[in-house]
Amino acid sequence: MIYLDITWFISSSDNIKNTVRILQQKVIEELREGYPNAKKENTLPETLAAINKITGNRFIIIIDEWDALFREAKDDSDLQDEYILLLRGLFKNSGFTDKLIEAAYMTGILPIKKYGSQSAVSDFREYTMLSPGKLAKYMGFTETEVIELCQKNGVEFSQMKHWYDGYSFRYLKSVYNPNSVIEAIKREEFGSYWTRTETYESLKIYIDLNMDGLKEDIIQMLGGAHIKIKVGSFQNDMTTIKVKDDVLTLLVHLGYLAYDSEEEAVFIPNEEINQEFILSNSSSRYQLRCEE
Repeated sequence: MIYLDITWFISSSDNIKNTVRILQQKVIEELREGYPNAKKENTLPETLAAINKITGNRFIIIIDEWDALFREAKDDSDLQDEYILLLRGLFKNSGFTDKLIEAAYMTGILPIKKYGSQSAVSDFREYTMLSPGKLAKYMGFTETEVIELCQKNGVEFSQMKHWYDGYSFRYLKSVYNPNSVIEAIKREEFGSYWTRTETYESLKIYIDLNMDGLKEDIIQMLGGAHIKIKVGSFQNDMTTIKVKDDVLTLLVHLGYLAYDSEEEAVFIPNEEINQEFILSNSSSRYQLRCEE
């Protein structure tokens, strides 16, 4: 099994531009310790092929936060292309992949990067905030789980629902933010416990774009409206933003909006996220005001 934590490789690289090179270098070094008789190769796919040739072994590959480079180096297209080429080398060639890879599992906020309308690595089954399929119940806490937690800890369920419910999928209409539910129970106080990483700054940036009437749509959503969108044009990165729908689709993947697949519309899911929009607005150059 090969486990790759992309954020770890980013933090351990002397420069983020060297992440893909260092990732391959460190994994190859470890593989050579375990398979000293394999032919020395320069790339990870070639190294796996050399090991397979002498041992017949196949590999399980787990990639955690696969999209970290697209989020933390969102303007470095050369680095992103280098990374995608590595993934393609591992997973795109069906004959090669079937021979070397027993299984592969990737986690991340963003779906796999698209070029045009096609996925850069098309052999994966994707489960996303737009279409979670059978994994919907694992996207967060279900209502049954939250009710049990509230009963066990003496917490008012109606307030928990108001603050942290709202993510809705085709076959599961109530999904809660797990971190926030647990924090509310531990602190015995309802509030926003949203984890603010680089995605918080992204929210302000995309609101400031005010693309195609985005400001007016957000004002409507702050008032409880659902806004129709088309999600197909989004390229699954944080820079190829061409139309308002791309911004709204990105905000779904970041968790700032919920998506109703039957209605094909987005909305602000709960009070916690409502507070995040209000907070981001306080430092936005476009001040959003809801009229009574």
